[in-house]
Amino acid sequence: MKKLILVKFFLFFVVSIWAQSSPIGTWKTIDDKTGEAKSYVEIYEKDGKLHGKITKLLKSSPDRKCDKCPGKKKNQPVLGMIILEDLKSYKDYWRKGNILDPESGNEYGCTIWFEDGKPEELKVKGIHWTGLYRTQTWYKVKS
Repeated sequence: MKKLILVKFFLFFVVSIWAQSSPIGTWKTIDDKTGEAKSYVEIYEKDGKLHGKITKLLKSSPDRKCDKCPGKKKNQPVLGMIILEDLKSYKDYWRKGNILDPESGNEYGCTIWFEDGKPEELKVKGIHWTGLYRTQTWYKVKS
């Protein structure tokens, strides 16, 4: 009986740690220039990869279009737009995906991770083909 309780406690502990360190969920993005909350992005898993779509705009009109976006996303609504695509799990982070900046229409390589044991803060790095990069911190939205 003691072993069964110990096993259940261990499994609960492992599952709760895994759930805390998953980027799946809704995240608040921050405007680099103003430091103000900008949007909510929902990260979800599809076909073993992570993707993210804008679910709420906090600073602009909900009917805003992405006039600078390339290809099929050009002039499409920003609300509901998938901006994070194809991130693959690797060790303790996710990489080799893409991220779109709807403000500029630029697409970048992308890597995301948690730093310093802070599961409420997601580091999001956009990497330009030149090797230049920018890292943002997104904050977990409490349900």
